[in-house]
Amino acid sequence: MDRDETPIGGLSKPLRPTKQLFYVSIIMDIIAVGFSLVISVYFAAGVLLYILASRAYSYRGIRLKKFPVTGYVIVIIFQGAVTFFLSYHGSSVDKTLNIPFWPALASSLLIGGYYPLTQIYQHEDDLKDGVVTISYKLGKKGTFVFCGIVFALATAAMFFTFDERGQLQFFFIFTVCMLPMIFFFMQWMAKTWKDQSKADFKNSLRMNLLASCCTTICFLILIILKGFE
Repeated sequence: MDRDETPIGGLSKPLRPTKQLFYVSIIMDIIAVGFSLVISVYFAAGVLLYILASRAYSYRGIRLKKFPVTGYVIVIIFQGAVTFFLSYHGSSVDKTLNIPFWPALASSLLIGGYYPLTQIYQHEDDLKDGVVTISYKLGKKGTFVFCGIVFALATAAMFFTFDERGQLQFFFIFTVCMLPMIFFFMQWMAKTWKDQSKADFKNSLRMNLLASCCTTICFLILIILKGFE
């Protein structure tokens, strides 16, 4: 649905989408929902809702991404809490529906704390396509402030997650693992404050890769430590 000609996601020069790509994506969606039924009806329903939300986000006839707040909320709910639900429910032995609140909230806030940074360099191109993002509404400086606040809230949610389970040592591991990302974020923000051209694709990609690496390393450490309990 998107026909980006400027950098997007992890691509500096995105290719033009084709009808074949559209048909393949539909077929893969159908297969995904079919396989999800093997896990549970609830899991399949969650996957289907995720697919429909992602389609509504980009589909030209609906285009939720045109709306800054609605589009943002849809992204953080489905890429955050809904994905956590699917993982927690699908990997549990009894396919529980009793999903803990704090980690689900933390999942959405962690997404919400970096997603606007993926839009920060696309303001002009998004406007040409009729899309008004939350980053555009906030402005480049405002985007950094907003993301900093949301990530602070995500950190608080992580604290309550581990405190509730009596595992505060895991929270401290989380905060240490996030330090490289926080350091880069602060440096990037300071550079952008002086020169807004620094809010570019290259720095956005670096931020996303660093955030992904820090988060992955953190949870790998937690999984390994869990194995020794």
